[in-house]
Amino acid sequence: MIVRQFISWIRTAPAGERAEATRSLARAWLISDLTDEDRAAAEGALLMQLDDASPLVRQAMAEVFARSTEAPAAIVQALSLDQPSVALPVLEHSPLLIDADLVDIVATGSDEIQCAIARRINLPASVCAAIAEVGTAAAALELIENAYAELAPFSWDRIVERHGHLAAIRESMLVLEDLPAATRLALVAKLSDTLAQFVVARNWLSEDRAGRIASEARERSTVNIAARSRGDDMRGLVLHLRATGQLTAGLILRALLSGNLELFDHALSELSGLPLARVSALLHDRGRASLEALLRRAGLPESTFAAFRVALEVCHETGFVDTLGGAARLRRRMVERVLTHCETDPLAAEPLLILLRRFATESAREEARLFCDGLLAEDEIAPMPDELIAA
Repeated sequence: MIVRQFISWIRTAPAGERAEATRSLARAWLISDLTDEDRAAAEGALLMQLDDASPLVRQAMAEVFARSTEAPAAIVQALSLDQPSVALPVLEHSPLLIDADLVDIVATGSDEIQCAIARRINLPASVCAAIAEVGTAAAALELIENAYAELAPFSWDRIVERHGHLAAIRESMLVLEDLPAATRLALVAKLSDTLAQFVVARNWLSEDRAGRIASEARERSTVNIAARSRGDDMRGLVLHLRATGQLTAGLILRALLSGNLELFDHALSELSGLPLARVSALLHDRGRASLEALLRRAGLPESTFAAFRVALEVCHETGFVDTLGGAARLRRRMVERVLTHCETDPLAAEPLLILLRRFATESAREEARLFCDGLLAEDEIAPMPDELIAA
């Protein structure tokens, strides 16, 4: 009887009143103890309201049914395809929408619709992949900041590829501690390329000079990121470096000269095709022939063999780095030893000497910076004599 009166009344009622009446009927459907006959009649009336001319009516239903597992599935499905003001609560919260529905809506939805889906709790990998593939930058940003989203590594990489040039995307991703190392490195590459293009466009640096500086910055960042990577994360990083053509002799030498033996081992394992344990055993063997055989199998230039051998000798003498900061910086003593040896080695090629001299300059500047930082820290801790007298 009440449903019949409702249907008769809404034909002439104003939009605002129809919306409130529909809200009340939707709540009654969820929480009231209705008979089967009344429940069926109420559902029919609510289905009829999906055709109401006013979005206020459909929005009222969406707000009531958005978070409910007991809502009528057909109504929720229809509301999810409505205009954004109606669909957003359902798209963001409804547990009744299946993954396939969400993927389809992402593919055809507007920016705000994609953002609403990206904010969902327990967002599955398939929906995350759809947003990463076709979503707007705003939707990607919502996805990055959603702690409940299940992003696969390839989804992270796709976001970087499509939106990594945007500062907001980079900043949101770089603060994530569990971001894959390969993805972090791809972000750094995007940033360095963006900065290089900027300074070239402003005529501050030539294109060649800007490209070289960007390349050096990427190498330093690579070793820095590798210092924080372990296990599968390290393997993924090395695979990314090889796939992008960055696993060069210069980068591998930088890793060794920074005392980062783990990156050095993984790189040689990847290039040589030998198991990691076998590579580690050969490197610790300290035999010149075994090292050269490994480097040759890895495809590294023969002119670099002496540099690698001397660097390993210094590592065995002084020990390997056991801190994150240490494994990310060139070790000045090691660089100078290798440079001194190569300058007297007739097999050392000029490009290698240029690289080692650049490493020597970089390590000296880094050591000076750390020394000055230490002096400033001591000054901050130690009180000045005038302060003592005043006290």
